Amino acid sequence: MSKEVKLFLGPNHPGMHGNSSVHLYVEGDTVVKSRLVPGFLHRGFEKLMERRTWMQNLALIPRICVPEPDINEMVYAMAIETLTGIEVPEKAHWIRMIILELARIAAHLMAMGGIGGATGLYTMPYWVMPDRDRILDIFEKITGARIYHMYIIPGGVRKDLPQGIEKDILEVLDYIESRSDEYENLLLKHRVIRTRTKGLGVLTREEALEMGVTGVGLRATGLPYDIRKVDPYARYDKVEFEVPTATEGDGYARFTLKYLELQQSIRIIRQCIDMMPKEGPVNVRFSRGSALRFRVPAGSVYAHVESSRGEYGYFVVSDGGEKPYRIHVRGASYPQGLYGVENKLPGTRIEDVALWLGTMDFCSPEIDR
Repeated sequence: MSKEVKLFLGPNHPGMHGNSSVHLYVEGDTVVKSRLVPGFLHRGFEKLMERRTWMQNLALIPRICVPEPDINEMVYAMAIETLTGIEVPEKAHWIRMIILELARIAAHLMAMGGIGGATGLYTMPYWVMPDRDRILDIFEKITGARIYHMYIIPGGVRKDLPQGIEKDILEVLDYIESRSDEYENLLLKHRVIRTRTKGLGVLTREEALEMGVTGVGLRATGLPYDIRKVDPYARYDKVEFEVPTATEGDGYARFTLKYLELQQSIRIIRQCIDMMPKEGPVNVRFSRGSALRFRVPAGSVYAHVESSRGEYGYFVVSDGGEKPYRIHVRGASYPQGLYGVENKLPGTRIEDVALWLGTMDFCSPEIDR
């Protein structure tokens, strides 16, 4: 006679990504029902943004997603620029792309390390986290901060690139590229990793579209949907890159695509460094007097970018005041992190739950926002 048992994964657990919990109802070793329990972050980003001025929010929004904070700065700036009609200087577009692609590489490296942690292959996080630190070193030189940069602002970027940083960036890219064979041999060709992830957490294209999954979750079903291609922003329409896809729709396909996207981000950054104007302004002044008294014309807009987890966007409403009237965050991992846990996680064995969550790659604050 079977007996249902309730287990708790998180909020403090090596396999739980951030401040949320998953309640698991199991029979034997198999999950029969699961429920995501957000609410441990205690921030309420969207309501906080409505209580702060447009400029004060620049220090708040990067915290919505720690592994990749720059996407928040980008969509927030894009929304304000659309509502105000501000034209961003040409050089700033290219600098923004360099920042966003470096952030994508850093996020993908962290995600690959997470797969190693969930399978007991601890060599992987020991390798990729120090490599990720090399990118954080670059961020520190450019912005003065390693994680929360507050560098992409409405009207451009906060300041120009430091002299000679292009050489440092290229050296880091060369280094990461030189590690490709080691990453591939350790993670993608490892028999245990392949056995544990092939067939795990399969999403069909229809299921992904029905839930609203984007990013590698959708591209692993063969659909090359990428905001950088379907609705280019900055200067993504000026550079050449490919959108890797797969057809299996499982965990192995999803993190394999992340590995392949590392190479495309490196390719994009090198083109940015070559094509970026050497001179010129990197921001425009959009307000006279105190920036804290800056007002955005009344209106609404949806701005979106391609994050490391998929489509990420802000729906921004202004009533013409000094604060946003309403901001809604479209978290890229919201569909698989909330609906996916309830509908697709059941049927998974207990030992694969952390790995299921890792290959789905959701960021809890995008749900608890």
